[in-house]
Amino acid sequence: MKSAGTDPTAAPPTRHNEDAATGNNSGYRPDLDGLRGIAIFLVAVFHVWFGRVSGGVDVFLTLSGYFFVASLLRHVVKTQPAAASWRSAVDPWPRLSRLLRRLIPAMFLLLAFIAAGVWWLMPSTRWGPLGEEIIASAFYYQNYHLAFLSQDYGAANSAISPMQHLWSMSMQGQFFVLTLLTALALGGLLKWGARRWEVLTRYDVIRAIVGSALLIVTLVSFAWANYRHGVNQPFNYYDTIARIWEPMAGGLLAVWMPKVRLADWLRGVLTAAAVALIASSGFWIAGVQEYPAAMALVPVGSTLLLIWVGSSATAPRPVPGNDLSPVGRVLAHPWIVWLGSIAYSLYLVHWPLLIFYMNWRFIDDVDFVEGTAILIMSVLVAWLMTRFIETPLRAGRGGGFSVRYRRTLSVVLIVASVFALGSAGYWQYRQSKLTVDTTNLDPREYPGARAFLEGAPVPAVPVAPSPEAVAEDWPLSHWKNFSNFGDPSIKVGIYGDPKGTHTVAVVGGSHSEHWMTALDQIGKQRGFRVSTYMKAGCALSTEANVEIDGRTLTECNEWSRAVSDRLAVDKPDVVFTTSTRPAPPGEEGDVVPRGYVDFFKEFRDRGQRVIAVRDTPWTSGPMSPPECIASGRLPDVCGVERDRALSPVDPAETLVPDFPNMTFLDYSDGFCTATYCPAVVGNILVWHDYHHVTTTFMRSLVPFLDRDLQKATGWW
Repeated sequence: MKSAGTDPTAAPPTRHNEDAATGNNSGYRPDLDGLRGIAIFLVAVFHVWFGRVSGGVDVFLTLSGYFFVASLLRHVVKTQPAAASWRSAVDPWPRLSRLLRRLIPAMFLLLAFIAAGVWWLMPSTRWGPLGEEIIASAFYYQNYHLAFLSQDYGAANSAISPMQHLWSMSMQGQFFVLTLLTALALGGLLKWGARRWEVLTRYDVIRAIVGSALLIVTLVSFAWANYRHGVNQPFNYYDTIARIWEPMAGGLLAVWMPKVRLADWLRGVLTAAAVALIASSGFWIAGVQEYPAAMALVPVGSTLLLIWVGSSATAPRPVPGNDLSPVGRVLAHPWIVWLGSIAYSLYLVHWPLLIFYMNWRFIDDVDFVEGTAILIMSVLVAWLMTRFIETPLRAGRGGGFSVRYRRTLSVVLIVASVFALGSAGYWQYRQSKLTVDTTNLDPREYPGARAFLEGAPVPAVPVAPSPEAVAEDWPLSHWKNFSNFGDPSIKVGIYGDPKGTHTVAVVGGSHSEHWMTALDQIGKQRGFRVSTYMKAGCALSTEANVEIDGRTLTECNEWSRAVSDRLAVDKPDVVFTTSTRPAPPGEEGDVVPRGYVDFFKEFRDRGQRVIAVRDTPWTSGPMSPPECIASGRLPDVCGVERDRALSPVDPAETLVPDFPNMTFLDYSDGFCTATYCPAVVGNILVWHDYHHVTTTFMRSLVPFLDRDLQKATGWW
């Protein structure tokens, strides 16, 4: 599945820009609109077919910073030499008003379209989370909403959203507002200072102060992005503090534009090289893992180079209309410029159209014909939005649109906004009323695993838990005594019978945590204590890099080493962990990783008893099993083929002769038939997302685990 968290877009084209540092007005820069056209082409194509970061995010952010700061400084230039009037340049309200007219209408119309698509196409299990995203997008904090979700292990496995791409618009909105507020504050300070020092009324002094402030922010943000890259990259990716150096770099170029005359051939070579770097970076830079740290300098630096080389500051002859190099004039081709002129709307619409189409077809990817059709439809809708929504409201009076049309359009947008936010509010209210309480299910109506393991009859009753509420069906230990992403600490929890004379230590990630529901219940019944040593995504392994949901968790190696050392001190009677995990991408079945075996050897060598359970099946697809069920499909098509998820024989069986201290358990037949692992077994939903087993289903495995623990330990 592709991720939209990679390619933000900039605001719509600024029709005039100026080399503020030199005072040379190059007029309208069609090559930069052309660059925007290339960037949005890369964004859309990479989203539809390649599933990689295209570098468009950095192009758009850099251009936004350049245009925005240049606009502010252009007003400073215009007010000279009336020194006392330069203050108007930092008045934020006219620019904020223009920004709102330019950005808000299309955004809220899109949110209304998405809300309608969610009602029509999305399963009810998605309504609550998508309602949160509508609100986050409408109030421009979607980037931080997704950043915090990336730290939530449960949410980290959720399906791709039709609004995931809007994080970039939130980040840019925050940049615009913060820059305006900072400009206002700086203007107040300069106004106060100008009463004492006349030099503060000079444009060159103001420019130097503004440039120095931008430079400091840029350097701090860049340093922060590189530092946090190695600490918490998923959060870092969405963080405005880590991203803001990119538009600030564009702003610095607007303040300090080097004036160096270059030959046309050299300008052409530099232009071609910069465009080539931008176009190719999506193939040789793993952007999701590398941005916004040092590797983002490639598209950012290339964009800065294109802005500079195409400006009048580098033209060999300062002749009006002859600023661009021959290659630069290719960027200014009318078709490319036209594509750039609809970049904002095209960015908004292409991703939800793609997601809704794949959801409707129940597919993970699109082929060439489908992708081409989606792109053509996206371009058409983007042109209509630009022509009949953005332009009339941005132009104000005149512009070829009547007052009546603009008033009607305003009413339509208000209705759309009310519909979008009202839908989101209703979904949130509905979500708050959903509860999961399956502790007292009648085992005759809900046999769960007994249906497969014992052939128990399965009467016709509603599925439990409901698909809408199942996302909350986690073990109690998930909400406490569980180290999340970025948390290296060992949090020991005590369950079962705290006063028990024997202790079972549950060790690993969430797939060890699956069994906490059953172990806690058995421990209370049989009088043994259950202690937990668990961390998100970190099975007990010596392998430094663990890949999970597209992220590399390098923190797991150190955590596993510390836990193993802690177990040598705590000396539980039994260590309970998993023995397998899914095979590497491109392969089917499950395997025993080498890193697992390394710790198994440690436990054997120090005489520690271990019970290792085969990992439960993992599903895949455009929908999770609960979403698939909620969409009206049958359980027998909402799970996973057994041979895709599980090898024909438990891979851990090969370890039995070498590890006499270990007991290996396998409950795969409780999840799967001979050929398929369905979403519902014995009237109980098996998974609450793509691969985490519900607490309700785990309760149905208690009799079987109880029997096997008794055989392994002899405690009762």
